[in-house]
Amino acid sequence: MATEKPESKRKGGGGKLARSVIVTVRMDAQLNYLADLAARKQRRTLSSFIEWAVQQSFGELTLREGSGYNGDDSVSLKDMEKNLWDVDESERFARLAIHFPELLTHEEQERWKLLTDSQLLSPAMQRNNGNRTWDWAKLEDVVFPVLRRAWASLLVAHEGGPEAGRKWVSATQANISTIYKGGAPSLPTAQPAPARPAPVSAPTRPPPVAAPAKPKPTPSFDDMDDDIPF
Repeated sequence: MATEKPESKRKGGGGKLARSVIVTVRMDAQLNYLADLAARKQRRTLSSFIEWAVQQSFGELTLREGSGYNGDDSVSLKDMEKNLWDVDESERFARLAIHFPELLTHEEQERWKLLTDSQLLSPAMQRNNGNRTWDWAKLEDVVFPVLRRAWASLLVAHEGGPEAGRKWVSATQANISTIYKGGAPSLPTAQPAPARPAPVSAPTRPPPVAAPAKPKPTPSFDDMDDDIPF
């Protein structure tokens, strides 16, 4: 199981900040030992060797098998790294969904469904024999800048559940002409789902109130013993 978190740190003498991610990887004792020997051979630290080995594996990892005929070649992750990476999260998401929709997680598939239903991608999308085709020039110059501004509201709508998602789609469709007409785009603002009320615990019974003690009867003259001497 790997965990990761972003970290900014200075690199080299230039004083530039490089965004990096710390990943914790579990390896068995044999793999760790052999990796350490390989790192020594290359005069690297172990973390530097692991980073290098991961990069090398991109050329061996096939994302799409080709037939080998008429330019239909297999595609590796290394071949596609420039087409899949972008510093902006929304653009990375769209690039992955367009190129390799089969790699989307279930949550990402739900977001992609909202996005395609909203018609926000329509200026760059066409239908050809039932398949989507994309105009990449329009995607990069027209659609992606709008998507970046709409991304936060899309995420909130998705987190709000199906009803919030439908409202976001309808609001976006209603504003498409305004969004792409020029000037300030009118993007729907999704409201976060209301927080669930805290569970109400059952009322506790008050402690039983003890019945007041009966007052002792005051002795009357008749109750006195006749044998009491005067």
